[in-house]
Amino acid sequence: MEEKQLDFVLVPLGLSALALYHSWLLFAILRRPNTTVIGLNALARRRWVRAMMSDSMKNGVLAVQTVRNNIMASTVLATTAITLASLISVFVSATTKSSTSAVLVYGNKAALASSLKLFSISLCYIIAFLCHVQAIRYYAHVSFLVTTPPSSLVGAPDYVSVEYVSRSLNRGSFFWSLGLRAFYVSFTLFLWIFGPIPMFASCLVMCSFLYFLDTTTEHTRGLHESFGRMDNINVENV
Repeated sequence: MEEKQLDFVLVPLGLSALALYHSWLLFAILRRPNTTVIGLNALARRRWVRAMMSDSMKNGVLAVQTVRNNIMASTVLATTAITLASLISVFVSATTKSSTSAVLVYGNKAALASSLKLFSISLCYIIAFLCHVQAIRYYAHVSFLVTTPPSSLVGAPDYVSVEYVSRSLNRGSFFWSLGLRAFYVSFTLFLWIFGPIPMFASCLVMCSFLYFLDTTTEHTRGLHESFGRMDNINVENV
């Protein structure tokens, strides 16, 4: 196989591995949320919203501070993403046709291939920026809604429901997770600059690493179920 043809084989295989893994992860979150960390965290956030809104006068400051911390984290990541995207754009515009690191690269060294690599990395950062902006948007809505008394306690239909607030909080968290995944993918695309072999190897290593981070154990699921039962008992006593 020629050196230039490796990019047409290993790069699609690496991206396909990441796509298949995240397709499986999405199916697991929708069908078996207890087996994934994202699913368990979504359930925990729903319980947190219910606990905060059950006594909004007492827990209002704590709830707003918690949401504000998430807004600050999303703001930092969004700023980092758009800064890196801008730096790559400046680098591409200032780069000449001569390749200074061609000796270290095993693969396609054409100018078009180099531009495609940098554009792919910049696209990941732009996607990460947009996802974190959407996360900030939902977190800002939740900061107002979480201090409102729930309709189940007040008995009035014009008050906010707990389900609506928890859905908004989970959507913000999902966008935050998508933005973080875009950073992960940008790392593999960055290694593509040094050739398709490091990029393909990093895709396989990242799939294994993400599987370790995204899945839960029976002990973790048991703790979550026990806390859920205790939370239901406390709500019934109230």
